[in-house]
Amino acid sequence: MMRQAGRYMASYQALSKRHPSFRERSETTDLIVEITLQPWHAFAPDGVILFSDILTPLPAIGVPFDISESKGPVIQSPVRTEEQVRELVPIDLDKLQFVGESLKILRSEIDGEAALLGFVGAPWTIATYVVEGGMTNTYTNIKRMCHTAPNVLRGLLSHLAEAISDYIIYQVNSGAQCIQIFDSWGGQLPPHVWEQWSKPYIRQIVAKIKTECPHIPLVLYINGNGGLLERMKDIGVDVIGLDWTVDMADGRRRVGDGISVQGNVDPAYLFSPLPVLTHEIHRVVKAAGPKGHILNLGHGVLQKTPEEAVAHFFDVTRSLRYDTLFQGHLTEELQPV
Repeated sequence: MMRQAGRYMASYQALSKRHPSFRERSETTDLIVEITLQPWHAFAPDGVILFSDILTPLPAIGVPFDISESKGPVIQSPVRTEEQVRELVPIDLDKLQFVGESLKILRSEIDGEAALLGFVGAPWTIATYVVEGGMTNTYTNIKRMCHTAPNVLRGLLSHLAEAISDYIIYQVNSGAQCIQIFDSWGGQLPPHVWEQWSKPYIRQIVAKIKTECPHIPLVLYINGNGGLLERMKDIGVDVIGLDWTVDMADGRRRVGDGISVQGNVDPAYLFSPLPVLTHEIHRVVKAAGPKGHILNLGHGVLQKTPEEAVAHFFDVTRSLRYDTLFQGHLTEELQPV
């Protein structure tokens, strides 16, 4: 589950009281390992996801940031000029040793019993924080830059693409067995604008990783990607994550058989009666078909989600058997729309 380690778990809440700084929790090796393993020990999912943040590598390229309890990420000096872009530095992986050390320990701890997953933010999504100075609901500064300072924005996105590529390779060399790329705010763009300002930089990353680490599966998740699925197919990733607003069967048909899919149970179903959650898991799995599907939520686990429901999600999933669930099912070759 996306965000399977985190605020809904009582064990995480107890640890947070002892270590109230998110930066400390996400940048201290011992704490990263402990938090990452909390849901694995509790629920035994097939994937163990590194506890981190998409903004974690920013200081390593010369963009310091803070985390405010009320405002979230805060970047005191937003990058909006050509001079500021020139001042950015190549990613200094020595400043991210806590990530590499954590992945090595985690790979040893899980000892082949689950896949170890790393992740990064896509250049456009990272750039929204860097340009806006933090969270935003409107994205007006960065969207304006597409028209008023396109060369500055291209320079920033290119720098981020190179840094993120190197960061992925570092995660893989440290033990990550799969990487998910989050273009969390790509869905805030009109499709033709995403095609121009986000897609080329994701494609740049994918091309480099497929050259340097051809054995590593890549997952691309865009929140609100219902209008982008056809445009995502040729980026070169192995798996496309669907959010819960996309019908699984429709999403399957739109991306075709050549790409696997991930998702897409609505996280709010974990607040429903457990039989309702069971039914929804069965529905999604059946809609996805008998191959090339990673069951997941359509977005991250919500705060205050009952741990009982999370346990039920994994228990039900483990109980499913393709040979009985799809008995008599004729595999339909899906052609992209």
